[in-house]
Amino acid sequence: MSRFDEYAGLSTAIITPFKNDKIDYPTLQQQIEFQINAGAVAVVPAGTTGESPTLSMEEHEYILRAAVEAAAGKIKVLAGTGSNSTAEALELTLYAKKCGADAALIVAPYYNKPAQEGFYQHYKYLAEKVDLPICIYNIPGRCAKNIEPETIIRLSKIPAIGMIKESTGSMDQASAILSNTDMTLLSGDDSLTLPLMSLGARGVVSVVGNIIPADMVSLCQAVERNDWTAARQLHFKTYALCRNMLSLSTNPIPVKAAMQMLGRDTGELRLPLTMLTEKECAALRRTLEDYGLLS
Repeated sequence: MSRFDEYAGLSTAIITPFKNDKIDYPTLQQQIEFQINAGAVAVVPAGTTGESPTLSMEEHEYILRAAVEAAAGKIKVLAGTGSNSTAEALELTLYAKKCGADAALIVAPYYNKPAQEGFYQHYKYLAEKVDLPICIYNIPGRCAKNIEPETIIRLSKIPAIGMIKESTGSMDQASAILSNTDMTLLSGDDSLTLPLMSLGARGVVSVVGNIIPADMVSLCQAVERNDWTAARQLHFKTYALCRNMLSLSTNPIPVKAAMQMLGRDTGELRLPLTMLTEKECAALRRTLEDYGLLS
């Protein structure tokens, strides 16, 4: 068993709770405790769901430090440390190592649109400079360019790079990675967790895990014990929530609104993200009621 197999299961991409535009540490603690009690293997602070583009460097470091402190060794911390600047990604990854994070989730450099060699050199440089397990985060829908399977296969030969959050939505891409590497592949899309696990993925970095972590844990565990009937039932159950909630607006707008409705967050966002409309809120409330989360 490799150190990356320890991330099999649910890793929840936690939101960054704000209160009057300040990071709400007590709420963050409560949310991480919620994940621990549900059986998640890791929390992922300061990722896309954590509104990392709106965090100052000081706030980003605070979130990582606070998450490690709240996790208290009871759950792994897969720290979001990516940037479109290699130097900034290095600074954040070094800090993640310093504050005690277990691994780093490093998103593909966005906006720059580097060549495939640029992707390779970016991750290689970080892996050589920081003694911390690295999870590649490939999400071309947000980063404007795909890290091609051939590049990921090259990167998999670097010992520190043994995991990937796969958010391309392409079964072909996932198949190419899984058939040519020993990487621990985690779904980056909640609704594709079961399809990807059927190919050999080991779990998910989840958005809906913020509100239904126990069901996502159960889905992953059903696959691991080859109970495909239970896995399909959980897939269809959670798929409806994912489809109806996450299609309302850009992540993390809907999940923050859901957490507000459930009394677990203020729902506060930072610009340029804006709140759901009244009509969208009504649709979200119906979705949560249908799932049994609200009466």
